[in-house]
Amino acid sequence: MTLPPLPDMRAGALTAFRRLTEMLLANCEDVGEEFAEEARKIHYVEAPERSIRGVATAEEYQELLDEGIEVFRLARLKSGDLH
Repeated sequence: MTLPPLPDMRAGALTAFRRLTEMLLANCEDVGEEFAEEARKIHYVEAPERSIRGVATAEEYQELLDEGIEVFRLARLKSGDLH
C-alpha cells in the first residue's frame, strides 16, 4: 500500500510564524535589557500587569522560572525581520 505524499508544510508554518511575530510585536511592550527586573515587578504586583518582551541572560531566565514566573524564550523579534 502506497501512502499519498505529505503536503509541504513550510509555507503554512512560515505564515503562522509571521502572524505570531506580528501579534507579539503589536501587543507586548519591549522592555529591552530590563526584562527580568520588569517581569519580577509584574509578578510581585509592583508594576501594572501587561505583556512584555525583552532580553534576559540564560541565568536570569532560569532564576525567573525558579521563582515561579512564567516566561518563555523566542528569538529576538523586530518588525524588520519579517520579509
